Amino acid sequence: MAVAAIVVASASPATAAPPTFTHPGVMVSKAQLDVVRTRVNAGTQPQKRAYDAMMGSRYASLSYTPHPRAVVECGPVSNPNLGCTDEREDAIAAYTHALAWYVTRDVRYATKSIQIMDAWSATVRDHTNDNAHLQTAWSASSWPRAAEIIKHVYGNWPNSGRFGTMLRNVYYNEIQGSDPRTGNWELSIAEAIVGIGVFLDDKAIYDRGISLYRARVPAFIYLTSDGALPKTVPSNNLNTREKIIGFWHNQSTFVNGLTQETCRDFVHTGYGLSSISHVAETSRIQGVDLYPEVGTRLKEALGFQTTYELTGPPSWLCGGAVKRGLGPITEVGYNAMHNRLGNPMPNTETWTTQRRPLGTNNLFVSWETLTHGDNPA
Repeated sequence: MAVAAIVVASASPATAAPPTFTHPGVMVSKAQLDVVRTRVNAGTQPQKRAYDAMMGSRYASLSYTPHPRAVVECGPVSNPNLGCTDEREDAIAAYTHALAWYVTRDVRYATKSIQIMDAWSATVRDHTNDNAHLQTAWSASSWPRAAEIIKHVYGNWPNSGRFGTMLRNVYYNEIQGSDPRTGNWELSIAEAIVGIGVFLDDKAIYDRGISLYRARVPAFIYLTSDGALPKTVPSNNLNTREKIIGFWHNQSTFVNGLTQETCRDFVHTGYGLSSISHVAETSRIQGVDLYPEVGTRLKEALGFQTTYELTGPPSWLCGGAVKRGLGPITEVGYNAMHNRLGNPMPNTETWTTQRRPLGTNNLFVSWETLTHGDNPA
């Protein structure tokens, strides 16, 4: 197929950043946090069970000890794993303690969150080896969620400036050039950059993340309105039909909601869908609603994947051999597209509600039944 016949995802508008950033404003707003606190304290579901599950996890322990490293080295599939798991889980723990403080107002949780973030901001200098970009993105997706709550609601954090310098010099500098080798990598990178931009009140960084996101989302989730073949981004150099099909893990039949990684496995598909929903939620909080732009793709992809989590796959999909395991990633998109915007999503609803409370994947997704499960804010 000629190069001209390949559809390329369109470029985004130059500016997406708000005139003034809203804080806390990375994935969860103050209004949403207030709903969480009210519902937990009133024993209202699904928040109460989700909160109890979070507080029963090791991430919420007041004896949690951070394990910072100056250089985090992560090879393919985290081999070697020199600080990779520690960094990701410490970032989740910082966020967990920030949420626990918000609900309880027990200063011990805020103090623990600060201790974890200060340990890393005083130590980490670099990420290396093959998975450096993905590791940086996953960790930098969780750090700003914690930091936003502590800095802008708790408030007593003397080293918040040093933490911001860490996000800029260690994390953003590592991933600002992105990494297009597969869709979930670039979407995770976009999510991390957007969160860093919010915390730093840096419009240029925020716009960089949104630009990556707007180009990658339509190249990650297919709609029949895209034409015979999925959209692409120029950095992947997919200039023939054969290259596109290969990049889509040899899937040659394209239907609404199929993703670039569906036929790799649902785990990696879930990573991408999670970042898509997280960025859309952050942008909505910041006053630029991206759901009209990406919501149909997100809704269709959640519906497609949850359908085949619940039922056997057809023979035309991935050769009839779907590798399930979507992960705890549906709450944010389901709440936005079904509860807030009123779209029927029966399979996503069934799959999500049957598995509540959705907890953490120990990478960069954590406690989204608590923060977004049927949250009207």
